[in-house]
Amino acid sequence: MKVKRKVILLGGMVLASLTLLTACQASGTDSTSSSTNTSKIVAKATKYQVSNSDISNAKKLLINSSKWHYNAKNKVYYQVKVKYGTKTKSSYESMGIYIPAAYVNAKKSGTNTYKISINTNKKVNGYTASTAPIVMPINTPGYSAQQAPTGYESGSAKFTKAGFIYVLAGCRGLNQTDSSNGSSPWGVTDLKAAIRTLRLNENRIAGNTNRIFTFGHSGGGAQSAIVGSSGNSKAYIKYLKAIGAPLATTSGKATSDATEGAMSWCPITSLDTANEAYEWNMGQYSTSGTRASGTFTKALSNDMAKKYAEYINKLGLKDSKNQKLTLKKSSSGIYTSGTYAEYLKAEVDQSLNNFLKDTKFPYTATSMNGPSGAAQQSGSKPSGQKPSGAPNNNMKNGNNSKPSGKKPSGSMPNGGAGAPGGSQSSGKTYKTVQSYIKSLNRNGTWVKYNAKTNTAKITSLKAFVTHCKEASKDVGAFDGLTRQQTENNLFATTTRKNGHFDSTMSNLLSENASKYAKLKNYKSSYASPFASDLKQKDAQGNTMTTRLNMYNPMYYLSDYNTTKVAKYWRIRTGINQGDTALTVETNLALALKQDSQVKSVNFATVWGQGHTEAERTGNNETNFIKWVNKCLKN
Repeated sequence: MKVKRKVILLGGMVLASLTLLTACQASGTDSTSSSTNTSKIVAKATKYQVSNSDISNAKKLLINSSKWHYNAKNKVYYQVKVKYGTKTKSSYESMGIYIPAAYVNAKKSGTNTYKISINTNKKVNGYTASTAPIVMPINTPGYSAQQAPTGYESGSAKFTKAGFIYVLAGCRGLNQTDSSNGSSPWGVTDLKAAIRTLRLNENRIAGNTNRIFTFGHSGGGAQSAIVGSSGNSKAYIKYLKAIGAPLATTSGKATSDATEGAMSWCPITSLDTANEAYEWNMGQYSTSGTRASGTFTKALSNDMAKKYAEYINKLGLKDSKNQKLTLKKSSSGIYTSGTYAEYLKAEVDQSLNNFLKDTKFPYTATSMNGPSGAAQQSGSKPSGQKPSGAPNNNMKNGNNSKPSGKKPSGSMPNGGAGAPGGSQSSGKTYKTVQSYIKSLNRNGTWVKYNAKTNTAKITSLKAFVTHCKEASKDVGAFDGLTRQQTENNLFATTTRKNGHFDSTMSNLLSENASKYAKLKNYKSSYASPFASDLKQKDAQGNTMTTRLNMYNPMYYLSDYNTTKVAKYWRIRTGINQGDTALTVETNLALALKQDSQVKSVNFATVWGQGHTEAERTGNNETNFIKWVNKCLKN
């Protein structure tokens, strides 16, 4: 079944209007949904025409089978500094490959080096060298660079013991000296080049190169989603050529950068509408800081919220009953009525009820936003550590330094309300469910609890936001008025270290200048930099809009874009985070369920958690491994 969609322009935003021909999964569940796809997948990238130079280039990127090292403690053969491009220039652009020893035959080839050949007879956790999946962590908070490994990576141990091949590919990002080469789309370009290099060398390494899964948190979760949705996108070809990535094998067959699955925790993505989503979901309920009454930024916030409603109404998302999700004008709030608003409210209800189901009382609340910010549930504490399988950064034989990427959010609003989730006190213990619900309702009843069924409902989205998900960023949460946000740096050019990218915000500043000029804190100088930056092109000749689309998974989930989308998806988000709107992950999950190439989407919001590797129960790494096994039915 093919999903039909078309491009619609609205207020400067590029919208993918999605029309579903099959039903999608019910709201907010923590299970896997499968689409019935009986027809041939047609949404594949245009076939690349291989040249003789591509074949010659590929020969230079063949892995040396005699340069493997051995880690006796974890019984792993590994090779680092594996190049994935013949024209790469930065120290970030190489990868390390870590293979369980059972999958290879090894002979000494030199001092501390081994020559390996593939052994397909032995098994690890039911996998063989020809069936084992390949997992790739993307540890890029704030879209920072991921350093390439220079030695054995201890973070790989849990995955290799599970029978997986672990590939840590360095990639460029925002903490580089050369900002233009750390911006969109270079990070994803590097990851794609690494994937193509793995396929080029499929006979020289263990693992099934058709079973590649990426995983990451925040900016890494975003890039995992981009890689998963943009398989073989022709837009990346010129960038891949620029670094000498292998676009073909030595036999002249085009390589592929498509993946089998993607895991994303709290992805900071969909940047084309992220500002507007933030104001609709959270900003409209804030009355302090840049959203204080009488300020031009409050008026701008409200206008952005209205534009987001227009976006949703053109997007064509549908629920499990094939009902179109839209927003309507409301007596209170900005477009807070309609099926889309009801769907989001149901997501919040489901998240809370999952928490009540999973949690054993007494329950001790923990910090929601820090690295250890996972709530204690079912007697176990999710790890909440840095992205699952992330580089250890404390390696022997070549230590990686800690990524210096900025926090993937802007500064706290001036006079803002502080950290989200004010209804829960970190470190406080609640003896019973009733005492916990009472604490949520201490400033007014907004959660209604049924003790007989141990279920609850919230009264409104506004109530949830004001109690648990307050805006923690200024207006222009991702594209700041003075280009001050982390994401502005993602759109650097050779002439600017940062750039505006939100065309909707640009249009509003231009069209409503006379209205805003009458309000506090307005500067006429705000509008022109937006218009100017949107015309800027990068060294490859692409505009801001093109680069923005290339870093937006929603852009690829449509018929007008011919990419190969990953079959399997797992998305988790801390529902209380103030880093991005709840709509971001929800829309992505819905769009994926409507894509004919996607086999399953496992999506859940996690109550009481913020911007972390949110999990309902258990350990995030273990849960990821179990999910991969389930996808492959191993």
